Amino acid sequence: MTHDQLDQALRQALMRVAPEADAATLDSGRLLRRQVDIDSADWLNFLIEIERSIGVAVEDAQAGRLDTLAKLADYCAARLPAS
Repeated sequence: MTHDQLDQALRQALMRVAPEADAATLDSGRLLRRQVDIDSADWLNFLIEIERSIGVAVEDAQAGRLDTLAKLADYCAARLPAS
């Protein structure tokens, strides 16, 4: 999966949790929670959706540091099995 594909998959996962968000206008490098109004429960649901749809579990210790789509995409890319 390319970085662009990961970015799109993350945006789709976010839309399943926060359908009111406009995924097309999100800035990958900007803090995600400043762009989308999601609470802690929605954030957890988003991380669960990432694991379900992409197949990468976000470790609890890392979840707070992965605060942009770009960081999440890098994290997932490093953990996807090589094809």
